[in-house]
Amino acid sequence: MDWTLEVIRVPVSDLDRSIAFYSDTVGFDLDHHTVNEQMAFAQLTPPGSGCSIVIGHLPGDDPMEPGSLKGLQLVVPDAYAAREQLVSRGVAAGEVTVMDERDGGTLFGFSDPDGNTWVVQQIKARADHPLIPYSARPQLGEGI
Repeated sequence: MDWTLEVIRVPVSDLDRSIAFYSDTVGFDLDHHTVNEQMAFAQLTPPGSGCSIVIGHLPGDDPMEPGSLKGLQLVVPDAYAAREQLVSRGVAAGEVTVMDERDGGTLFGFSDPDGNTWVVQQIKARADHPLIPYSARPQLGEGI
């Protein structure tokens, strides 16, 4: 039996500002944005990821303090290129640090506007062996 982690709640204080940050600035795909009398939330997915984030308020949720989620981790094949991409989009990303010369030991971090923190880890093998092959990914507009 597979147990897949597919959605992580990220606590934010301003839904529209956070959608703009994660989609327009960081580059996550906006899968859907729902606003009605009972809820206001959005689901966004990093390109190539099988796991999405949900921001906003759902019925019956037990809200976390905005900015209280620390150390969410993204994996990229090239940390230097990923950092440059984020910086060019206006994200205040930390410097790339090589903790260990082996694959997986190169990292940098950034925060969202509420202070939720992200670590970006370089695993060069992802360039040739992505977890989700491009052909299996949903195409824009298909949703999840």
